[in-house]
Order: sequence, then C-alpha cells, then structure tokens
Amino acid sequence: MMKHVLSIAGTDPSGGAGAAADCKTFCAHGCFALNVITAVVSQNTQGVRGYMDVTPELIASQIDAVFEDIDVDAVKIGMVSVPETIRVIADKLKQYQPPYVVIDPVMVATSGHRLLVPEAEQTLKEVLLPLADVLTPNLPEAEVLTGKPIESLHDMEEAAKAIAAMGAKAVLVKGGHRIADATDILFDGHDFHYYKGQRLESTSTHGTGCSLSSAIASNLANGLSLPEAVGAAKECVFEGIAHAEPIGKGHGPIHHFYELYKKAGWTK
Repeated sequence: MMKHVLSIAGTDPSGGAGAAADCKTFCAHGCFALNVITAVVSQNTQGVRGYMDVTPELIASQIDAVFEDIDVDAVKIGMVSVPETIRVIADKLKQYQPPYVVIDPVMVATSGHRLLVPEAEQTLKEVLLPLADVLTPNLPEAEVLTGKPIESLHDMEEAAKAIAAMGAKAVLVKGGHRIADATDILFDGHDFHYYKGQRLESTSTHGTGCSLSSAIASNLANGLSLPEAVGAAKECVFEGIAHAEPIGKGHGPIHHFYELYKKAGWTK
C-alpha cells in the first residue's frame, strides 16, 4: 500500500528546494506527497530574495487538515524560522504522534549566514529537536547546535553524540561541506554508521539537504531500517546530482526522477 509522507517546509518557486523538493522526492520513492507550508519564499537557483512566514494559526490548521483526513506514515520538517512556528509544529507532532519524524534543521545558509535569530535557534533545540527520530544537520548547523568547531571525522562523531544527548533519537551529521570524501556519519543512539561519498564537481546542488532528509523519511515509511534508509537516500541524492539537467543561472536542482526517466527511455 502506498505510504503517505508529509512535508512541513517553506516554498521554492524555482522548484529545487523546500516543499517542492520534498514532494518530488516523496513521489520518486513511490509515496503519496502531502505538504504544509510554513513560509512563502522568493528564491531561485541564485539565492533567496525574501520570505514571509505563514501564521502559526494557519500552520496548525494545515496540519489538522492533513491528519484529520489522511493517515501519515512519516513527516519531514524543513524551514521553521520563528519560535511561534516551531512551538505550534511541536504541539501538533505531540498531538498526532506520526510514526517517523525527520528534521532538517535549516539554520545556516551555504554562504555561512545564520538564518535563525538566537531565540528561534534555542526554541528549535529545546522544543523541536527532542521530537526528531532523525536530525540531519550539515557541518555548520552541527557547529551551531553544539557550539564547537568541526574539522574531522572524530569531531563529527562527538557532535552527533552531543546532539543526540539533547533529545534526538538519531543524528546524521553531513560532511559534504568540508570533509574531503563527503563522509556522513549516523549515530543511532548506540552505534556509528559511516557513509562515504564521491565528491562530484557540479553546480546542480540546489535542495540537496531537503532531498536527502525527504528521501530518508520516504525510506523509513517504506519499511527500511534507519541505516538502510540513510544509505539509500545518500545514493539517491548522488544520482540526482550526477544526472541533473542544467536549469537556471546559479546552482540548479538535482534530478529527482532520474530512475523514472531512465526506465521510460527519456534520459541517457
């Protein structure tokens, strides 16, 4: 039976990140895509121009509309920019208790710019992070969460353990920003799992974090174990980058439907 996976995230009119990337990823994994919008964002492959937060009341209403009508097998959470948004999402997760919650803590832009005000960062850590079955910070975000620099695989391991101690059941620290072989490290609360990856020279990397966390949520909903879900998600994103079409003037999106296009004979 088709699984139902919910994205709680901001928009991207260029279709490469946020709720757009989440829903494409869910569908590419054979899941039915649901989405709740937390912010309307003006962005494209060249960057973010501005955004407007959706009111907490409307976010709560959207979540109620989904859960009161459809069984949700997994939830992926992306952009949550203000404390009020974070609190209302946390309240609704406690109310409906979906089987899996994957949180991509969108805290630091690729440029290094902090995306959340300090109060929102603290609310995310205290209120939302403990509800995560899997948290997927990149290195800059893991540094913000732990308050410590990360330069090595050992640092990544220590960061994963420290973040898990804050309440997340499992933590995937992504090494793509600085680790030479793009190794990601998963700490499942007991053991470490290592995922090495070939670094690709590509500008088609828009929405990779959104897509990875959404692929993990889809894989968990489809019955994979956590280590299997992460490994399959990493492979999915790698193939999406490797076979991406040139779209836009900046960092274009990955090819979410490469496998489907290949089967249909629409790609090389």
